[in-house]
Amino acid sequence: MPNSAEVLMDVPGLHSLLDADRHVVLLDVRWSLGDPNGRQHYLEGHLPGAVFVDLDTELAAPPAPARGRHPLPRASQFQASARRWGISAGDVVVAYDNSGNLAAARAWWMLRSAGFPDAYLLDGGLAAWQRAALPLESGPVDPVPGDVSFTGTSMPAVDLAAAAGWPGTGILLDARAGERYRGEVEPVDPRAGHIPGAVSAPTAENLDEAGRFLPAAELRRRFQDLGIREDVPVAVYCGSGVTAAHEVAALEIAGFRAALYPGSFSEWSNNPDLPVATGAAPGRPART
Repeated sequence: MPNSAEVLMDVPGLHSLLDADRHVVLLDVRWSLGDPNGRQHYLEGHLPGAVFVDLDTELAAPPAPARGRHPLPRASQFQASARRWGISAGDVVVAYDNSGNLAAARAWWMLRSAGFPDAYLLDGGLAAWQRAALPLESGPVDPVPGDVSFTGTSMPAVDLAAAAGWPGTGILLDARAGERYRGEVEPVDPRAGHIPGAVSAPTAENLDEAGRFLPAAELRRRFQDLGIREDVPVAVYCGSGVTAAHEVAALEIAGFRAALYPGSFSEWSNNPDLPVATGAAPGRPART
């Protein structure tokens, strides 16, 4: 199986681990923007033993303009959720979804950030499991509660003020689709465009056609082409801090550590005093 410094677990690795003695907790994080039926999709078919994770209520606090659409929950709330999912110290946790891990990465990032080392993403997600002709089961799973205790913060995060100044000293990546970055469309947030100085890096481009992460060498070349270097601080945002976690995972695979801006553009664009840039160019960095 992977070591704790790695991000991904492939289907053969997971299948072997499930046959071994170590306790594995599977998290089904079915969520996508505009689709409120994640739980129903889960009930219709999921990996055997997988627990449904509600991104809106278990991986986020209630939305608020001053904090964004998916603010991070309090540490105590997240720990209580993780215990409900059946996680205890020493477990291996594998998260997946049906969208190339664009949602599941939020659970991975939060677990790693809370100091839980053995959290992984199932590379290719549900589709990879099905392509391997492995079985699914339907209906809910109610696990025996776990007793995990989180130890602190081990993944970097930045707030609004830090994100505003980031392009002046490092690289701020915008993980949303290019048309949202350019300000051509904005389906959910109050203003269209991007944080001035941010560089467009759509997270979907980290995946191949099957929804698997590109090889580490390809990801590294991609990020290097965007100006990423070991000595350059990197931070990532998206619409509400969900797919930005996926970009952080891709950067980790490529060998770069990046900070997450959880409030992301949903927080930024709700503040009328903050500038918003449009077009394909980064624009001038914002001033605080």
